[in-house]
Amino acid sequence: MENIIIFVAVILISAIIGFGVAYYIVTKIVTPKKKEQILKNAEQEGENIKKEKIFQAKEKFLQMKASHEQFVAEKNNQLQQTENKLKQRELVLNQQNQELQKKQKEIESIKENLKGQVEIVNRKSEEYEKLKAEAIENLESIAGMSASDAKNQLIESMKAEARTQAMSYINDIMDEARLTASKEAKRIVINTIQRTAPETAIENAVTVFNIESDEIKGRIIGREGRNIRALEAATGVEFVVDDTPEAILLSAFDPVRREVARLALHQLVADGRIHPARIEEVVSKVQKQLEDEILETGKRTCIDLGIHGLNVELVKLVGRMKYRSSYGQNLLQHSREVANICATMAAELGLNPKLAKRAGLLHDIGKVSDEDPELPHAILGMKLAEKYKEKPEVCNAIGAHHEEVEMISLISPLVLVGDAISGARPGARREVIESYIKRLKEMEDIAMAYPGVTKTYAIQAGRELRVIVGSKQVSDQEAETLSLDIAKKIQDEMVYPGQVKITVIRETRSVSFAK
Repeated sequence: MENIIIFVAVILISAIIGFGVAYYIVTKIVTPKKKEQILKNAEQEGENIKKEKIFQAKEKFLQMKASHEQFVAEKNNQLQQTENKLKQRELVLNQQNQELQKKQKEIESIKENLKGQVEIVNRKSEEYEKLKAEAIENLESIAGMSASDAKNQLIESMKAEARTQAMSYINDIMDEARLTASKEAKRIVINTIQRTAPETAIENAVTVFNIESDEIKGRIIGREGRNIRALEAATGVEFVVDDTPEAILLSAFDPVRREVARLALHQLVADGRIHPARIEEVVSKVQKQLEDEILETGKRTCIDLGIHGLNVELVKLVGRMKYRSSYGQNLLQHSREVANICATMAAELGLNPKLAKRAGLLHDIGKVSDEDPELPHAILGMKLAEKYKEKPEVCNAIGAHHEEVEMISLISPLVLVGDAISGARPGARREVIESYIKRLKEMEDIAMAYPGVTKTYAIQAGRELRVIVGSKQVSDQEAETLSLDIAKKIQDEMVYPGQVKITVIRETRSVSFAK
């Protein structure tokens, strides 16, 4: 309504202003004759405009009134709907309230019933406790011992019975596991060994270089021994030229140096020019040739075994294995054999043979690396494999093949077993007699440390340990437990190829003489 009033006032003011302007023009400008005509026209036009504006204002007013009435009707409708919903919700809440009151009354009645039942149970419980105490007193008077003593005696008897049953159960499980696991393991290992039969390679710390005559030997020695000293200084190998006729012995623990010395000496003898400057030149040249040959050997080995994507530094380490030995066994030949053994066993067990072969080939790379020689070769090899982005399974198998780190994949025990099989083959390695005797003595001492053991014998090259116990100090069940304990301790504290069989012997003899 306020808008309409304002609109009408604006129209009236505009008309008055228009009329005033027209009157001013007529009175000041127009001639007297035309004044009346202009005033009439202006008045008529003003009336027309006034009527038109009043009509428009009425029409606008009616439109706004209709929209306002429609808006009020919609609001009233919404209020009515809201009021209906509230009434419906109030009805629902009233019904729910009535139901809750009924349930509350039911709960109160149940509580009353429970209170009565609890009182009955408490009375019964008191009666039961009295009867129980009377029964215990009667039993104690009849048995002649207290309830705690009887309980302890029963517990001890049940402990002994449970221990006996547990031992028999363990023995049954162990026997069944041995029958199945041992049979399957033997089949896999035997098939693997039969399918992998490499040659036995024994290397020494001395290389023999044959010569045709003593004249060549003199030229190698040189004036006042200068050539031989130059050779030893350039190669780091000791040349023994006096003891063996028509031969020179090259002595060094490093096979790479011996090979460099042998090749350099061969070129010098073939060329005929032997003097210190020429010796240094030939040795330097041979060293470069040997590095190329090491890389080529590594590549050829990887191709032969079907191993791809190996870092070039690891390939070089594989090639260097050709000039290393472990207990007289050529390291490259040993690693190739372990790789094939691991691949065969992995295929038999349904594992990844390529991954197993890769781990078997790289398991001893720590022995040929010059980095951090104070670390164990298994740990060093694992770090090198990690450095050159090998898979975690391969790295763990390298580090765990001497059980120096925990095994986290099924490939790791395969590498451990393959290494043991390759090193334990007859003729594969030469073991120093002192360390061999020390290992047997240590095995016997471990068994002798247990109470009741009278004698111990390590037989079959340390693959079986026989333990004799006193029949009075050790029972049959304790003898079985003792064999398991000794086996676990040997497994935890000693390093040995293959496995060790522990046999506990308990014998009872009764001797009488008839006179």
